[in-house]
Amino acid sequence: MNYHNSLQRLVNIMNDLREQCPWDKKQTIHSLRTQTIEELYELTDAITEEDWKGIREELGDLLLHIVFYSKIGAEQNQFTLDDVIEGVANKLVFRHPHIYSNTLVEGEEDVKKNWEKLKLKEGKKSVLGGVPQSLPAVVKATRLQDKAKQVGFEWDTAAEVLEKVREEMNELQEAIDSGHQQHVEEEFGDVLFSLVNYARFLKVDAENALEKTNKKFKYRFEQMENLAAQRDLNFTELSLLEMDALWNEVKKSE
Repeated sequence: MNYHNSLQRLVNIMNDLREQCPWDKKQTIHSLRTQTIEELYELTDAITEEDWKGIREELGDLLLHIVFYSKIGAEQNQFTLDDVIEGVANKLVFRHPHIYSNTLVEGEEDVKKNWEKLKLKEGKKSVLGGVPQSLPAVVKATRLQDKAKQVGFEWDTAAEVLEKVREEMNELQEAIDSGHQQHVEEEFGDVLFSLVNYARFLKVDAENALEKTNKKFKYRFEQMENLAAQRDLNFTELSLLEMDALWNEVKKSE
């Protein structure tokens, strides 16, 4: 199929909706914000499940939001969709001098280091700048660590990071023994941060790994409830030992 004019068709539809649909006419950048976040999470769910049909659909929803924000931006004389597209194109060319200029790189890590240096040239005040405040904590920890790595603030080996995890665990236990709850929370945060760091060294996406575990736990727990119902057992009245037996039964059936 020929989709040559698909983007222009979407823009035309957005123009029609903005002029004629009571709901679309009322929307602002602020009213769309929460929906945009929801669309992004729906995309990440589809990616985690490797649901390609879902990925395609959710990308379309995100593209609609980009077109919608650009329409509002044009109405406010701030920017147009062309400005958005041209801006990201210019940024990609500038940040890939190994492709569009004469900079030499030896691999992926050199590309990342150059990327961060070029961002500072663009006016960023810190290597850690650009990490959104509202990112989920595990994702934010990963991004902060990855950015710090680009300027050499990084452990040399996974063994060193594992030792740091153990050190933080010991400090957490000391805080627990002290009975100071605020200190416990602080040290627990340090443990999580060091585990995220260890995940990077193991080439594991900590956020995605945790989400997969969440899904696995949810599935197994719901299967426990189903087994209890099939056996006319009141799930909420089962002892921990009985629940654990159901849990193990579910695991064996997988």
